[in-house]
Amino acid sequence: MEEGDDIRRRIEVLRETIRRHDYLYYALDAPEISDTDYDALFRELRELETACPQWASPDSPTQRVGFPPLEEFAKFEHAVPMLSLENAMSESEVMEFAGRIQKLLGDEAKAIETVAEPKMDGLAVEVLYEDGRMAGAGTRGDGFVGEDVTLNVKTIRAIPLQLLTSPGGPPPPRLLAARCEVYMDKKDFDALNRNREASGEPPFANPRNAAAGSLRQLDSGVTAGRPLKAFFYGVGIIEGHAFETQWEMLQTLKTWGLPVNPLSRRCGRMGEAVALFDGLARNRHALPYEADGVVIKVNRLDWQRALGEKSRSPRWAVAFKFQPDVGETRVRDILVQVGRTGVLTPVAMLEPLAIGGVTVQRATLHNQDEIERKDIRVGDAVMVRRAGEVIPEVVEVLRSQRTGDEVPFVMPRQCPSCGGEVVRLPDEAVHKCLNSHCPDQVKAALWHFAGRDAMNIEGLGREIMSLLVDEGLVRSAADLFRLEVEALENLPGLGAKSARNLVAALNKSKSVSLSAFLFALGIYHVGSRVAQLLADHFGALDLAMSATQEELERIPGIGRVVAASITGYFADPAHRKLIEELLGAGVAPTRAEAPPAVRSTLWEGKTVVFTGTLESLTRQDAGRLAVARGARVTDSVSRKTNIVVAGKEAGSKLDKARSLGITIMSEEEFLKL
Repeated sequence: MEEGDDIRRRIEVLRETIRRHDYLYYALDAPEISDTDYDALFRELRELETACPQWASPDSPTQRVGFPPLEEFAKFEHAVPMLSLENAMSESEVMEFAGRIQKLLGDEAKAIETVAEPKMDGLAVEVLYEDGRMAGAGTRGDGFVGEDVTLNVKTIRAIPLQLLTSPGGPPPPRLLAARCEVYMDKKDFDALNRNREASGEPPFANPRNAAAGSLRQLDSGVTAGRPLKAFFYGVGIIEGHAFETQWEMLQTLKTWGLPVNPLSRRCGRMGEAVALFDGLARNRHALPYEADGVVIKVNRLDWQRALGEKSRSPRWAVAFKFQPDVGETRVRDILVQVGRTGVLTPVAMLEPLAIGGVTVQRATLHNQDEIERKDIRVGDAVMVRRAGEVIPEVVEVLRSQRTGDEVPFVMPRQCPSCGGEVVRLPDEAVHKCLNSHCPDQVKAALWHFAGRDAMNIEGLGREIMSLLVDEGLVRSAADLFRLEVEALENLPGLGAKSARNLVAALNKSKSVSLSAFLFALGIYHVGSRVAQLLADHFGALDLAMSATQEELERIPGIGRVVAASITGYFADPAHRKLIEELLGAGVAPTRAEAPPAVRSTLWEGKTVVFTGTLESLTRQDAGRLAVARGARVTDSVSRKTNIVVAGKEAGSKLDKARSLGITIMSEEEFLKL
């Protein structure tokens, strides 16, 4: 057997192995290998596919890093409408639901078997599979037409690109429209918010908003970086297989690799479904995700069809809702916080309120638009919600309790920290203080710089950081590395020992990884993940600083907005001066290892342009292959261009290359080399 056949077979084995482990992890919640071992398999597959692009496959597990940004979402029509559910807020209402079913079905339905499933607080999505391969995906929308989010759904590891065939189970049908709830675990939500705050972005209000916002990104590279999961619960249209019961449907979806909530239960009597609800209601905060109730469905599908639906909801299902974690309190004041990027965030100061075992005294109001939308005023009686680990938020204003003394909120025109001008930039929902020397901005930026995932400066807490700024010892991150024991030991709360420890910690932090250093700079939109992508791709600080927006957009996981933010940061003379001062003070970002690649003297240092339509891979993928071998890829042909790779229907770029005498390759020649 030739070496090429061995590599191809290894690629196929790796793909099947990874798909199986994805199934075990997401569908069965029964992983067999560690994250480290899984990452090793994934890395090997990615390296082999990079070295052998002729065996690329759109349904490979590696094809989940995002796709070129869309201008807008296309429409996605549901062949079978995705209806909403009727709510029940008490056990008596559930029993009324059972009574209606028995009345409609007659004596035959005296003993109704049901299926009870946790009602996920996420975003409903329909995923279309044709001959076992993902062919499309759309949001619920109005139930009849949603938004086409196929590219984004393809980045979610929990949703298979290709259905599985399990031993002893039925093969995947010719056509399947499977319905799921896309959600985000609480711990992943908390980590995402910490990352957003660290990179200067406003936090999401709750996991549902985070999931919906992540799935509705025009740039699927953003979605790929979000920890989304999914549980499947139903089928819209199916051809090539038939189910008799809801429970059979759920079990079969699992055999096809689609994750189903393991807490779903088949219940012999309605009382069993209510008991399941009671148990989940008591332990809802211990669940790893947000759930707002239990969906109770008639198990037999022929009965479901016989019961039919009302105008917008089925008669055979009801959503038994948990009592929400809400409480009534009053807004005592609305204060404004200034973040490290200058964003002003209004915060409601509340009369203390106990919700879910926690005393709530503050709730973020996000921005002026949100306050105006809800019409929140100082002095208002409000309903506040806090579910699990979610940030407290004002749900609604109790306008009936207004006395006329309430005061509308107006965003200040001067920064509450420095008195500088506050502006609202075009196309943004936030107000900003543009004074980069604003004390609150400086303190927040320094706190971020010193954080555990950044420079990791031990002993440099918020109080000490604030003291250093207030005493005029530190105005920028570079000033930290000029501090001396003599200047520190006389500060309030610091002695000689603490001063020595702090200086030692500062010196220790000078040796830092490139990814941590890039994260520490606080570039807008650059969290720890994007910083790692930059470090892995460029390997050195100077290369990252000199990258063009086009080069950055070619990195999987970095879209247009993030790329523009990065180039804008490094183009700012003040930021470049800060970096020079940090390096001059002895900060030494460790050069990261080059990404897995086969360096080639043919491509090393060459400037390459791709034009026309490539058949076996996209121009982005072709560009990644060239970059991995040491080339620089640009979009325009000039005298500095060394090679032009021309696909079908190549136009003016090919003509210009010929006129300049530049080497021209076909797609086939490029792949061979």
